Amino acid sequence: MPRLDILLVALLCAAQAAAQPPAVPVPAAPEVNAGGYLLIDHHSGRVLASKKDNERFEPASLTKLMTAYVVFKKLEEGAIALDDPVLVSETAWRTGGSRSFVDVNTRVPLVDLLQGMIVQSGNDATVALAEHVAGSEATFAALMNEHARSLGMSGTNFTNSTGWPDPNHYTTASDLAKLTAATIDEFPDYYHWYAQKEYTWNNIKQHNRNQLLWRDPSVDGLKTGHTEAAGYCLVASAERDGMRLTSVILGSSGEQVRTAATQALLNYGFSFYETRRLYEAGKEIATTPVFKGDREQAALGIERDLYVTVPRGRLRDLEATVEIQNPVLAPVDPAQALGRLSLRMNDEIVAERPLHSLAAIGAGSLWRRMVDEMRLWFL
Repeated sequence: MPRLDILLVALLCAAQAAAQPPAVPVPAAPEVNAGGYLLIDHHSGRVLASKKDNERFEPASLTKLMTAYVVFKKLEEGAIALDDPVLVSETAWRTGGSRSFVDVNTRVPLVDLLQGMIVQSGNDATVALAEHVAGSEATFAALMNEHARSLGMSGTNFTNSTGWPDPNHYTTASDLAKLTAATIDEFPDYYHWYAQKEYTWNNIKQHNRNQLLWRDPSVDGLKTGHTEAAGYCLVASAERDGMRLTSVILGSSGEQVRTAATQALLNYGFSFYETRRLYEAGKEIATTPVFKGDREQAALGIERDLYVTVPRGRLRDLEATVEIQNPVLAPVDPAQALGRLSLRMNDEIVAERPLHSLAAIGAGSLWRRMVDEMRLWFL
């Protein structure tokens, strides 16, 4: 059975660490008025503050984040187009709650309905989109749940596209953070709508209910929600100096309360933590001998960029270790994990990634295989 050789390696950028300011003491996260909340770094996935983040809550119009995600997926697949003329059915037109004021039995360009849903939170626009994509809202909800499962949103179930109250319609702060991350990463060409401050349809101008778009220039999304049962909710994302944080607030007691709670969490995260990309996908991190192959060394790297989030000034305290399988025998498939990169701080694992060969390695010549067979006897 292959063994793992452990190497302590100075893989962190010395200049980056040397330029670090003194470490900043990290106080406890602020207590905010919400039934549940989550503050997470987008790139590293590190949770910086949380309360009941895996408990079920009614999402209200935060549901429309998934509705938009499904529509974006269909756009990417080419099944629909932004200039599609979408029929507004009587069912869509009669949907209660917030509205975009689209007229019944008219055809509205899909791109306008998207802005009506994202910016104005129009339930009429939302149902029209759901019907256009799937034929009915019930069928569309099934699509929503399929995508929720594919994103690992295990605490979520949708019964409608708008967030209309239903005992079987629920999600969690953790699941909404997963959905937000997927939206930002997969659809950069569409994400800008979440920063749009207002939209006009039918000569009626409505403002985005996310007040942070006016108060904090680093905030560029995402969505508010409110029903009597769900309370006031807000998912927001902000980027400062290359660091992106996402905040999820569920079940707060007022519009101003959810805004203040979100701002407090974001300010806390940006003030006391920093995020750095330490290793780039596809770049060599270590090498290892290869036996019986058409080359003698394999360059090892990671498949996804590795980001870490640490207290400000603590980057220099990170210690990197590489564990490499030994011996490595050809043929080598790049999909095969040959080792592991670990980052620790005070014996706590901060991040880990499997190491893969950056290139396929085939079987060597008969002579090479014979020689290496003998070499293996002495390992």
